[in-house]
Amino acid sequence: QVELVESGGGLVQAGTSLRLSCATSGVSTYYVLAWFRQAPGKEREFVAGFGQSGSDTYYANSVKGRFTISRDIPKNTMYLQMNTLEFEDTAVYFCAAGQWGGSTVAGYDKWGQGTQVTVSS
Repeated sequence: QVELVESGGGLVQAGTSLRLSCATSGVSTYYVLAWFRQAPGKEREFVAGFGQSGSDTYYANSVKGRFTISRDIPKNTMYLQMNTLEFEDTAVYFCAAGQWGGSTVAGYDKWGQGTQVTVSS
C-alpha cells in the first residue's frame, strides 16, 4: 500500500526558510516523485520534481533559485528546502508519486494529504 506523508509546514515570515519532508512507503522505485502546491482558489501547480532517471531535478520558474528538492533514498524521504520565502508561496504543499511524472497533475496518481505553508508579509 502506497503512503505519502508530508510534514514541516507552518507559519513563517517572508524572507525566512522552511524545509518540508515527505515520508514515502510502498512507492515503487520506478515512480517519479514531485512537489506540488495549491493556494486558495487556485489550481494545483507543479513546484519541483525529479526526472525519470531519479537524479535530474526540475523547478517551476517561480521557485527556481530559492527552492531545492532532494531525497534520502535509505530513509524513503523526499525534501523541499524553501529559502527566501515570499507571501505568494503561501499554499498547501503536496508530495506526489507517479509512473509518468512531469509538471502536470496528470502524471501522478499517488498524493499525500498536504501540509500548510503560510508566509506572512
